[in-house]
Amino acid sequence: MELIPRAYQLAIYNSIMQKGNTLVVLPTGLGKTLIGLMLIKERMAKGRCLFMTPTKPLGKQHRDTVISTLALEQEEVALVNGEIAPNKRKELYKAKVVISTPQTIRNDLMTGLLEPSFSLVIFDECHRAVGDYAYTYVAEKLAGKDTLFVGLTASPGGRRDRIKEVMAALRIENVEIRGHDDADVSPYVQKSTITWIPVDLSEHFKEIKKNLDSMTGKYAQRLAGMGFPPPLKHKGNFLALGERIRNIPHNIKFPALVQYYALLHLLHMTELLETQGIYPLRGYLKKLGEKDSKSAKLLLHEPAMASIEKLCEKDEDHPKMKVLIDTVKKLSGEGKKMMVFVQYRSQIARIEDVLNANGISAKRFVGKKEGVTRKIQEETIAEFREGKFDVMVASSIGEEGLDIPAVDAVIFYEPVPSEIRSIQRRGRAARLKEGEVIVLMTRGTRDEYYHYASQNREKKMKSILHGMKRTGVGGMGTAGRVKKRDDSFVVADELKKTAKQKPGQTKMTDF
Repeated sequence: MELIPRAYQLAIYNSIMQKGNTLVVLPTGLGKTLIGLMLIKERMAKGRCLFMTPTKPLGKQHRDTVISTLALEQEEVALVNGEIAPNKRKELYKAKVVISTPQTIRNDLMTGLLEPSFSLVIFDECHRAVGDYAYTYVAEKLAGKDTLFVGLTASPGGRRDRIKEVMAALRIENVEIRGHDDADVSPYVQKSTITWIPVDLSEHFKEIKKNLDSMTGKYAQRLAGMGFPPPLKHKGNFLALGERIRNIPHNIKFPALVQYYALLHLLHMTELLETQGIYPLRGYLKKLGEKDSKSAKLLLHEPAMASIEKLCEKDEDHPKMKVLIDTVKKLSGEGKKMMVFVQYRSQIARIEDVLNANGISAKRFVGKKEGVTRKIQEETIAEFREGKFDVMVASSIGEEGLDIPAVDAVIFYEPVPSEIRSIQRRGRAARLKEGEVIVLMTRGTRDEYYHYASQNREKKMKSILHGMKRTGVGGMGTAGRVKKRDDSFVVADELKKTAKQKPGQTKMTDF
C-alpha cells in the first residue's frame, strides 16, 4: 500500500521534521495515524521506532496497518504486551517497530528489560500524559537529543495548564493543530450536523427532584454554617472543598465531613434523576441503604428520603427514553448505523433492553469493569462492522482508542462537560460520509450546564492551541500538576479508591 498524504498531513509531517518534538491535534477520522506511519518510514533508518497506544485492541490494529502500509515483514513489527513472557518480550523489543501500551513499556523500563533507545516515540491519545499516567514516566526515560517525540490527540484539554502539562511531560515545543474549517482540511471533511433535542422532566420526576432539592438546600446550609459554603454548581470546586475539609487540623473536620458526604450523595442522586432516570436512582438508593457510613444513615432517617424511595417505586423511564426510541427508529428506517453514548453503566443495560424490545437491534459495548474481555470487545466490534446489529450502546470506552467502524449518527444520551470526551464522541460520525450528531438535553438541569461547559472549554482549547502555534510557545516551562476532573459527581466509595491515604488519615467511608 502506498503512502499518499493529504496536503495537511504532509504539512504537519514537514513541520515535525523541521521543528522536532510536536503535539499534533487533529479531529478523529482525519488521519493522525498516517502521519505516524510517515514518520516511522523516515525514522526507521536511524533506529527503532515505538508506537504507544492506550488499548491493546488498537495496538493490534496499528500493527496490521504498519505492516501492510509500509510493506514490512511480520518479524520487523512487534506487538508487545504484559501477557507475553519477559524473555520473549526482550526478543520482541529488537524489532524495527515496537507497538505496545504505555503501561507495558513503563514496567519494562523499570525492570531494565527494555533498552531505552528509540529514534521515534509516538504517544497516541497523548492527552493522557498528565499526573501519574504511564506516558509521563516513559517520556522521562526515553527522552534524548536523537529521539523524536510526537503526541497525537483529537483534544489535549480546554485549560492552558493542562495543555502545558501534557507538552512539558512529552518535552514538546511545536504545536500543529487543524480543524474541519481549515483551508487545507475542509476539502477532505464530511460535514456533520449537530442537533440538540431538549426534553422536560415529567411531573413525577419533578416531585422527586423537589424532595432532593429540599434536602440539598438543608445540608448545604448546614455546611455553610460550619464555614464551608459548598459550590453546588461546579463539581470540580465541590470536590476540592472535600479535600480542603479533610486536610484541616480542627475538630470541626469530622462533623463537617458527615454533612459534606451527605450532600455529595444528594448531588449524585439529583444528577442520576435529572440525566438518567428512576431506574439508576433506584439502584443507588439500594446501595445507600447497604452502607454503614454516618452520612448514609443520616440521610436514610430523613422524612424526605422516605418520600423519594416511595416515589421511586413507580416504573417510569426518563423522558429522554421515548425521544431516543423515536430518534433511533427514524434513523434506522433510513438504514443508518448508530452509536449511543451513555454515562452510566446501569443505564446502558436499560437502553439496550428497551431498544431491542422496540424492534431495534442493539448491543452494549462496555469495559472490563463489567467483566467484558478484550476478545468479547473485538467480537462486538466485528459484529457491528458486519451489520449484525444497528445500534452500539457504548460507555466512555467507545470514545477513544478502539477502531470502531464509522457510523452515520452519534447520539449523546446526555451532554458531557469534558471537551475531550465530547470531541471524541462526535468524531465517531462523519468520517467517510456525512453524519449526524444528536444530543439529548433535559431542560433546567445539569445537562444544560454540561452542554455549555463543554462548548466553552472546546472554544478555549482551540484558542490556546492556535495561540501557541502562532507564537511558538511550547510546554517546556513549569507545568503544575493538574488533578483529573471527573465528569460526574463521585460518591464516597469511588473517592476512596483514588485517595492516597497516609497512616492515621481519616477514612472516607467513616462518613
